[in-house]
Amino acid sequence: MNEKLKAASLSVLSGAILTIIKLAVGMKMNSTSVVAEGIHSGLDLMAAVIAFVSVRESIKPADERHRYGHGKFENLAGIIEAFLIVGVSILILSTAIPRLTAGFEVHLLDLGVVVMGGSSAINFLVSRRLMQVARRTGSPALAADAWHLRTDVYTSLGVLAGIIGIKLTGLVILDPLIAIGLSLFILKVAFDLIRDSLRSILDVRLSDNEEKIIKDVLAQYADEFIEFHELRTRRAGPQRYIDLHLVVPKNRAVIIAHALCDRIEEGIRGRLPEVQILIHTEPCGQDCPGCSQINISICKSICRRGKGDK
Repeated sequence: MNEKLKAASLSVLSGAILTIIKLAVGMKMNSTSVVAEGIHSGLDLMAAVIAFVSVRESIKPADERHRYGHGKFENLAGIIEAFLIVGVSILILSTAIPRLTAGFEVHLLDLGVVVMGGSSAINFLVSRRLMQVARRTGSPALAADAWHLRTDVYTSLGVLAGIIGIKLTGLVILDPLIAIGLSLFILKVAFDLIRDSLRSILDVRLSDNEEKIIKDVLAQYADEFIEFHELRTRRAGPQRYIDLHLVVPKNRAVIIAHALCDRIEEGIRGRLPEVQILIHTEPCGQDCPGCSQINISICKSICRRGKGDK
């Protein structure tokens, strides 16, 4: 099985187990915060399923209908997951706010401590694995799923602290207060996921660091071409798309220019994963003796003077 699918499957399995345990324990304890955590884990389970499906689609090769591949399925999944988070946050708020003034009791605090502590440990390990795979493969769907689980770690620790606080002080109002705090934290995560997924769908360029890598590779071959321009970059899920224009001496043989482009592309692929590169070669427009001699330094000098550079 593909590495990304394995990671997504692990998330689905852990999410299903933790959702069942938290909801059952939360209802037995009569704890809003623990039930809220169960709902949060249920959301993580839904997100994991969405991530699994989107990853399975995104790794399919380009076809007649999707000639640029299926990478944006992962961006779409990230947006869907974010809106699911918003819905759950609203649900938690609607359950917790009435409890601020209502009388209630919380039972079996020791059981809650065990469940929340165990949940934090499991989700930390699974989220770390997902994040490692997401960074290695550039998968936004797995990254979103990893952040879901990482927020579950933090929120579970928050509920754990609240249960201990109730046990020490007897203040049951801590239970709905913690649930409200968790919902606001979850909303912030949803906003970040929506923002990051929309950037890829709207074809925002690659990061400054990634574009610097591209330029560094081009600089390694600077003595074999005159200049490059119109560098454009974007992402589609885990896939990166790069295109640029490369100016070469006008008398250079096509086979030599093509071999240069191949080396540049190979250099970029060696430093950036999942890259599609298109290089358009064009002849230098200046009439200079360097072109007949294929002398790059002469061509560059005359080309700069022709453009009015000092």
